[in-house]
Amino acid sequence: MSDANPRESRIGLEKQGLTNPRSVQWNLTPAELYEHAARRGEGEISADGPIVVHTGIHTGRSAQDKFVVEDPETKDKVWWGKVNKPFPEDKFDRLLARAQAYLQGRDLFVLDCHVGADPTYRLPLRLVTENAWHCLFARCMFIPLTETDAMQSHDPEFSIIHVPNFVADPERDGTRSETFIILHLARKIALIGGTLYAGEIKKSMFTVMNFLLPQQSVGAMHCSANVGDSGDSALFFGLSGTGKTTLSADPSRGLIGDDEHGWSDDGVFNFEGGCYAKVIRLDEESEPEIYSTTKRFGTVLENVVMDPVSRQLDLEDGSLTENTRAAYPIDFISNYVPGGRAGHPKNVVLLTCDAFGVLPPIAKLTPEQAMYHFISGYTAKVAGTEKGLGNEPVATFSACFGSPFLVLHPFEYADILQKKIAEHGSDCWLVNTGWSGGPFGVGQRMKIKHTRAMVNAALAGALGGVDYVEDPIFRLQVPTSCPGVPAEVLQPRETWPDKSAYDAKARELAQRFHDNFADFADRTSDAIRNAGPIRPEAAAK
Repeated sequence: MSDANPRESRIGLEKQGLTNPRSVQWNLTPAELYEHAARRGEGEISADGPIVVHTGIHTGRSAQDKFVVEDPETKDKVWWGKVNKPFPEDKFDRLLARAQAYLQGRDLFVLDCHVGADPTYRLPLRLVTENAWHCLFARCMFIPLTETDAMQSHDPEFSIIHVPNFVADPERDGTRSETFIILHLARKIALIGGTLYAGEIKKSMFTVMNFLLPQQSVGAMHCSANVGDSGDSALFFGLSGTGKTTLSADPSRGLIGDDEHGWSDDGVFNFEGGCYAKVIRLDEESEPEIYSTTKRFGTVLENVVMDPVSRQLDLEDGSLTENTRAAYPIDFISNYVPGGRAGHPKNVVLLTCDAFGVLPPIAKLTPEQAMYHFISGYTAKVAGTEKGLGNEPVATFSACFGSPFLVLHPFEYADILQKKIAEHGSDCWLVNTGWSGGPFGVGQRMKIKHTRAMVNAALAGALGGVDYVEDPIFRLQVPTSCPGVPAEVLQPRETWPDKSAYDAKARELAQRFHDNFADFADRTSDAIRNAGPIRPEAAAK
């Protein structure tokens, strides 16, 4: 440790196999990282304070370029397949050596931090990157150390070696392209390169936590979480674009976190220290908390268009990508929960963005239905959140509402969640933030004010005494009334001008559910297997 830098850990970069850098900047403050990023031409400072960066051709995750090293210690635990593609250990060693050699003679930025707000389960982490703004992003997203003693004694259990400007040679390195996101779970290293998109940093560590926590009987969940004044916490499951961040940032409730959480015997806890929100066409009136972060020093804005002279932002402009993002510390949200922890959830909300426009905007779920829809993970991926998506949403099923980040079999996560819900008596809901009155291109996206009203009513217990009707195809219990929501909005079939077109589209989606669940049917109980929609041939009678 250098006497000149009290923020440098006694555990040096030799642990990451890094030697001979030109300089090492340890645990810098946001202001210092701003200075480095601006001086190095990595980004520009907007009129209201955020730093604006562009990520080039990669404006979303490169899911096809993610691999897991097939090592003897962990290979029998991993759910191998399309999500977790095996990578040979010898090729990883050679690619890692090339990345380490690449970083020699370069300026490095190091962040020592934690993943996980619960001290019992938190993971000591070190990020080493070649860009100041990526270090600032990680400082927003993870839980940075604040005391010099903690910085000096920090011994990382897991490391991210981040080389965004280094590209792989697929023929030589065994990668699919010049981009690579490779996890070596046994050696506890994430190697990321060939992409400037910062989301790969946070999602790599979510994947790691998804591997570690279930082995300790702790739920690892792709969800946001908030808590009311009476301590009634709520979880919001869903893929990017379904409303996790928006719905959890409710001024009337404390924000625990917006994306990734654990559920232990003591309650829920945030994995992160910040938020990563989509900001395309962000509306100040409907989402004031998130909107305010786009005008604060310390926020990192990815691919947001800015006037080169006035430095004013144009959040309406999606010319670079629909996946414009803001990364900011969670304490930028006024009602955040210090410590990132709360008790056991009273409500569990499964969010879906239904591009077919046939699912009800809110429905009460039985525990068996909750498991069916959790395992199914139906939604529509919104344009821009992954490389290769077009302008229209793509209907998809993503197990546990987070299949790209699962390392173990989906049933490992479903089993823990089912036990937690049963033990604590959580109420479960399905909320559709997608389309109404017709499918995408015909109908309209659900109004955020209506979705907020329905969610608030569910969390407040205001839907406990209303009448329900059963959806004839999806067999969901749909309320007939809800404060602040027109009654016709609650019944999706009534919003379609052509009722026969609705019936046909509903049967089509039901068939998709059955086709997808066939992969899981042999490992589920009859009660869960029969909790899905009725068979389309029965619905047609």
